Amino acid sequence: MRWLVGAAMLLVVAMALDLGLLAYAMYALVGVIVLSRKLADVWSRELSATREMSRDQVKIGESVAVVTVLENKSWLPVPWLLLEDLLPRRAVIFDPPNLKVTGRRLQLVSFPGRARKTVLYQLTCNRRGYYQIGPLVAETGDVFGLYRRYRVLTEPHFLLALPEVIPLAGFDVASRRPLGEVRMTHRLFEDPTRIAGVRGYQAGDPLNRIHWGATARTATLQSKIYEPSTIAGVTILLDFHEQSYDPKHEPVRSELAVTAAASIAAAVCEMGQQVGLATNGRDAADRIRTEGWRHEQLSSRKLAQGSGMRERSDRLRPVAVPTGHSNTQLQQILRTLARVEKTDGLSFAQLVVEVSSRLPRSATVIAMLSNVTPASAIALGSLRRRGYAVTAIVNAFEEFDYARMAGPLMAEQVDVRQLRDRAAIPQVCLKCLLR
Repeated sequence: MRWLVGAAMLLVVAMALDLGLLAYAMYALVGVIVLSRKLADVWSRELSATREMSRDQVKIGESVAVVTVLENKSWLPVPWLLLEDLLPRRAVIFDPPNLKVTGRRLQLVSFPGRARKTVLYQLTCNRRGYYQIGPLVAETGDVFGLYRRYRVLTEPHFLLALPEVIPLAGFDVASRRPLGEVRMTHRLFEDPTRIAGVRGYQAGDPLNRIHWGATARTATLQSKIYEPSTIAGVTILLDFHEQSYDPKHEPVRSELAVTAAASIAAAVCEMGQQVGLATNGRDAADRIRTEGWRHEQLSSRKLAQGSGMRERSDRLRPVAVPTGHSNTQLQQILRTLARVEKTDGLSFAQLVVEVSSRLPRSATVIAMLSNVTPASAIALGSLRRRGYAVTAIVNAFEEFDYARMAGPLMAEQVDVRQLRDRAAIPQVCLKCLLR
């Protein structure tokens, strides 16, 4: 617009002073400006694109192919077109990057009229996460550089990279309440499939408890005695507060905590026991639904690059998978762990308070901690005093840090284990008690 106003003013001056050559030049300049603007609008408006991904869920180390087909619906060729399939910043800032790109997701091309172009590249997942792929942003303009146009050609896709699962040799966490189907010294539940004997009928015994065979033989009512048993399991409490992790050790320590939690959940599910998860982190998928990008607001390349997932969140609700032993329990937990991100909302002590009313007493509580505050130790100690079996796994490499964090937990009589590194995950639990 500034170019057009300037040319119009010069044209008025040339006509007032009867400068024919200058007026002719201004006529030509105005024509070029108007034509350039119209062409830039047409080139941008007539572009369309579709993106496909070979899959939307992968494991660490696997690759996914991204294919984008771009089409110019106009007969006019586009002299230059800058294409970029956007990736979130956290996916590329680390070394190695969370998503390794093989191919060209950023290209400068010319585009004939009524033509199609395919953009192909691969993404290799080096770390778990929930990644926004796209949107595809196109930038074009006239050959003189007077006008530029920006278009968001596709909506984003989302890629879920599941956390790594390391096989565990066994467990002895909270040996007072071992994992597995165990006989309890006091009766929590009675298993109607396991008959321990018979006794004389007592008033109030239900009809389905009567042992009719023994009743016929003795000519008096006899009731079945069921063997007391319970199904033990695990509820994992994962601390994912930002202040719990030293930035100079990131993302190693946080990823180690997630890997350990996923490995424990997988081992417990493999034994057919109940398992659950609760964390004070945020769910990236939930954040996308509430804080997603708006297509109509992306009027420039800078806005487009900042679209999608925000870097911070003030979530004050825990992310939880209720403790259970359904067929899809492990998949739900792994998907939740894949999407969980650090946040500055709930502290770990607040997390314990929030979920304590929903914790089953028949399951061991395993707390994954990277920092232990007095409030965290008191919260876990309170669970122990209320009858829960509690084990804390402290995510610390240095012995000094482990001793400093383990002290308050031991003072609350909470069983404490150290998680030094990835190689230590299979040895965190030494024995697995199965009956």
